Amino acid sequence: QVQMVESGGGLVQVGGSLRLSCTPSSDTFRTYTRGWFRQAPGQEREFVASITWRGGTTHYGNSVKDRFSISRDNAKNTIYLQMTKLKPDDTAVYYCAAKTGVGSEKDIKQYENWGQGTQVTVSS
Repeated sequence: QVQMVESGGGLVQVGGSLRLSCTPSSDTFRTYTRGWFRQAPGQEREFVASITWRGGTTHYGNSVKDRFSISRDNAKNTIYLQMTKLKPDDTAVYYCAAKTGVGSEKDIKQYENWGQGTQVTVSS
């Protein structure tokens, strides 16, 4: 099964920025929608953002709206998550995922292909 490969995580201070990238393990894998989720210790995995591959329609979770921006580069078969104004509450493992169905972009159960995750730590 094709996996998503995330990169770009790290340690950043409050108010700082990071950019995450996500590429599928197979370049022939091009799907309808890709999304970012995150999971903090002891918490459930939550929706962060998604983008459709063809039209570029985006959706955001309420906690990141106006601070995070998702984008895609079709030529590189890569999506990005630009994170700004980072807060300690943004500390989590960030996962990239992909889905081919037509269910809600915010529904974690709709996503079939996942990455291993990349750690983002925001220090105060």
